[in-house]
Amino acid sequence: MRVSQHNLRTAAMPLAMVVGALLCRELSAVEASSGNMLTPSLIGAMLFLTFCRVDVRSMRLRWVHLWMLLFQFVGSVVVYWIVAPLLGDTVAQGAMICVLAPIAMAAVVIGGMLGGNVTTMATYSLVCNLLTALIAPTILHSLGTGSCTFAEIIGRVAPTLLLPFVAGQACRYLWRGGAEWFAQHSQLSFYLWLVSLILVIGRTTCFILDTEADRLVEVELAAIALLLCLLQFAVGRALGRAAGDAVAGGQSLGQKNTVLAVWMSLNFLDPVSSVAPTAYIVWQNFVNSYQIWRHKENS
Repeated sequence: MRVSQHNLRTAAMPLAMVVGALLCRELSAVEASSGNMLTPSLIGAMLFLTFCRVDVRSMRLRWVHLWMLLFQFVGSVVVYWIVAPLLGDTVAQGAMICVLAPIAMAAVVIGGMLGGNVTTMATYSLVCNLLTALIAPTILHSLGTGSCTFAEIIGRVAPTLLLPFVAGQACRYLWRGGAEWFAQHSQLSFYLWLVSLILVIGRTTCFILDTEADRLVEVELAAIALLLCLLQFAVGRALGRAAGDAVAGGQSLGQKNTVLAVWMSLNFLDPVSSVAPTAYIVWQNFVNSYQIWRHKENS
């Protein structure tokens, strides 16, 4: 039974991406019919299950968090100025947003599956998303084509991050038996995440098919997204390893809130630059598939 579950999880993520791509039109219609609330609801549910395992009293800001935040905010500007003279503003903006985007909501869930410290990642997730809402508007205003505010970004983040966190902590204190059951069955998060992955890949595929842009620019955006994805997972793991948790570091820096990144690109940058975070969705999930396969092979 353990072998079959291992095989299922190994094949599940690539299969989910294939299904999402093949049924992209139908899945986009389903998501649209829900008022685009289906995916955020799934993410919120799986975060609730994960946060039921987190004791808020054990949450501490660590030095590795500060290094990752520095890489995110300073690195996004540095990447823009490196890429702009070589490939132009559009590709530079796509590269910049792939670094500026905060940690993904699902990173805590995937990191927990890989044996990372859930509390460390939950702490970073809260701090990173709040600071991104404060700092990103200045960067987007300076390097983009529009204005952005703290309220606009926090409005996109709060429902799927802060509400599950508050609900999980309330459950721990008001319904301890329920919280223990949710914590013991946190593997349900994996299956909720698979469904959300199918929906996200479906919307991503439709977006790429419908985008009218120079194909060479699209290829450059996808390629820079792949390079930055691998770089950020590698740097995150190196920082995490120095702090005693390579998995938490890799997921915290490498797995990005690409839904927020696409939204910021479409609203405050050249809309074509959103191809980069869209491609990042695919690349980071290939990395996650590989990591889960390696983790199960070694366990």
